[in-house]
Amino acid sequence: MSVAVAGLEIERTGDDGGAVLAFSGPLTLARVAELRARRAALPAQLAELALDLGDVSAFDTAGAWLVIETANQAEARGARARIINASPEQEALLALVRESWPAPDEEAAPTPGIIALLERLGRGVRAGLDEGVELLAFLGLVMVRLTGVLIRPWRLRGTSLVHHMQAVGFDAIPIVALMSFLIGVVLAFQGAVQLRQFGAEVFVVDLIAISILRELGILLTAIIVAGRSGSAFTAAIGSMKMREEVDAMRTLGLDPILVLVVPRVLALMLVLPILGFLSDVIGILGGAVMAWAELGVSPGMFRTRLIDSVDVWHYAVGLIKAPFFALIIGIVGCYQGMQVGGNAESLGRLTSKSVVLAIFLVIVADAMFSIFFSLVGV
Repeated sequence: MSVAVAGLEIERTGDDGGAVLAFSGPLTLARVAELRARRAALPAQLAELALDLGDVSAFDTAGAWLVIETANQAEARGARARIINASPEQEALLALVRESWPAPDEEAAPTPGIIALLERLGRGVRAGLDEGVELLAFLGLVMVRLTGVLIRPWRLRGTSLVHHMQAVGFDAIPIVALMSFLIGVVLAFQGAVQLRQFGAEVFVVDLIAISILRELGILLTAIIVAGRSGSAFTAAIGSMKMREEVDAMRTLGLDPILVLVVPRVLALMLVLPILGFLSDVIGILGGAVMAWAELGVSPGMFRTRLIDSVDVWHYAVGLIKAPFFALIIGIVGCYQGMQVGGNAESLGRLTSKSVVLAIFLVIVADAMFSIFFSLVGV
């Protein structure tokens, strides 16, 4: 029995399950798709398959790939496949393609639940450590560039710095102010409910001032900036990576760290203390309004108590953290942007990761600062 088509003939050699697949004419890239479709007429179950290249007039890498692919598929179904009547040139090309053939994926052996859980945990810890090392290396690179800018300030792009200061600082004032005012209101209201039971309403001023100045003002401002500006850094730099603009910069002799990262990080380090100060003032203002409305603490009494009970170090402790929080947010946002690949999926994933990682590191840093200031007695 034989099935004849132009350039491909399938001939059964007998009842023992053998067949010959005879190619003829050009076996090149232009005909591979057509021949692969016609190859479907090959019986599924064969004991032996001979691939005859005796009548092939032209042969290229795509044709060799088709021949080896056909042989591998037949062997996978239990047949013994062999190539016959190939010229020395065809055999050389077949050998070259066979050497480049990808190895089959090894199927992972099923593992018990607890072992699989420990394996995933270990892989996660290893990936986290590797990323931590890379993040530290990126931080070191940015610090070297920042030092270079301090030595030779004319290398800094002033227009870019001002643009980012407006985007991450002054454009964020409304949301930071609203959040701080509401935090002050909530602190005063909750404090009033508890302190009224002991007749110590006036101490609500201490509660509001110390909480906002030392911790909540700068911490919540940093979290808002991380969600708003850190993600924007990742999205902007990641989009440039997708469009290969970063590679184009390198081709033109421009340093992407100096052009893209340094202005953003420096802008954050300059404006976050200002936003923190604004958050402190408006948070205390919100607490004063609520204390007046809920507890009858007049603005004059609130001001007097505030001056008497709040040391300047309470204010300084909050603002000392601001540049460090800014550095964390800027480094994480820019680093994740530099890791974006060539597709939108990685851009979205790393933008979300940037926000989560920056907020996590800011909270860790805040905890470390709290322990440090407690140890030094501030």
